[in-house]
Amino acid sequence: MTEHETHPTAERDRAHEEAGLDRPQPAVGDQHAAQENGVQVSTDGTAAAAPEAAIPELVIISGMSGAGRSTAAKCLEDLGWFVVDNLPPALIPTMVELGARSQGNVARIAVVVDVRGRRFFDNLRESLADLDTRGVTRRIVFLESSDEALVRRFESVRRPHPLQGDGRIVDGIAAERELLRELRGDADLVIDTSSLNVHELRAKMDAQFAGEEEPELRATVMSFGFKYGLPVDADLVADMRFLPNPHWVPELRPYSGLNEEVAAYVFNQPGAKEFLDRYAELLRLIAAGYRREGKRYVTIAIGCTGGKHRSVAMSEKLAARLAAEGVETVIVHRDMGRE
Repeated sequence: MTEHETHPTAERDRAHEEAGLDRPQPAVGDQHAAQENGVQVSTDGTAAAAPEAAIPELVIISGMSGAGRSTAAKCLEDLGWFVVDNLPPALIPTMVELGARSQGNVARIAVVVDVRGRRFFDNLRESLADLDTRGVTRRIVFLESSDEALVRRFESVRRPHPLQGDGRIVDGIAAERELLRELRGDADLVIDTSSLNVHELRAKMDAQFAGEEEPELRATVMSFGFKYGLPVDADLVADMRFLPNPHWVPELRPYSGLNEEVAAYVFNQPGAKEFLDRYAELLRLIAAGYRREGKRYVTIAIGCTGGKHRSVAMSEKLAARLAAEGVETVIVHRDMGRE
């Protein structure tokens, strides 16, 4: 295009201005399309400023392979963090941006970055600099461990080190240490797991990230019938077959333990209310220990012969008792309606 030639759109706009007309406005469909793509179009055709998004808090988990990165990530996940494992470092700013667009639904993000990323790992420093310019609050947690402990762990699971290639495990560990040396120096928190077990590592993570609130315990209360087998995922099992069976009361047989008359029959039996009180007290003691040991989920199975009457009634009462004490509780009646 020469200096005397004019672009057709520019020539049309100049003609409109000379005629005293405004420039053409985007069509309604174009405005909708722009809005759907994250751009608010004002009446003058310019892009209006988008509302400021809340930038999520970010934790980057890294460190030596076998030092407990997965355990640390699961701990943060149990504390309500959105966890992404083995995300290429170049995509971390994108992940934070997506979190900012979630309208507060993703307020805390944890990203596990390690040598499995291979060629992507070199991009980490550039991504960290990008996050700093955006004002993102970030912390780096580095999991460390001695060579002896790492060799022992890899040998126990009979898996090769991701960087050992055709060499020995110690060769892979040495290569990884050299690759992560600079990142370790930049870490905000270094945890040496050489002499820590899983529970002790979770306790350290809780101390750093749980804040003043004690991590929640989430309970599933499941009724079941012994004739259909024990629940394989049960942590605790209680047997309600010491109570008379409503199945042998003709007017109660068609109904389940959700029926008020069936529940009243069950809890009017000797020992039913006392069992509920004492078992709830026992669960308070167990729950405190579970929290100390880093266990966040518990399944409590309540059984009777068919899983229809006694176990259902007791599960409902027990779940209500736990919920009243602040335990997040889910009720599952595994075998009700199965007969």
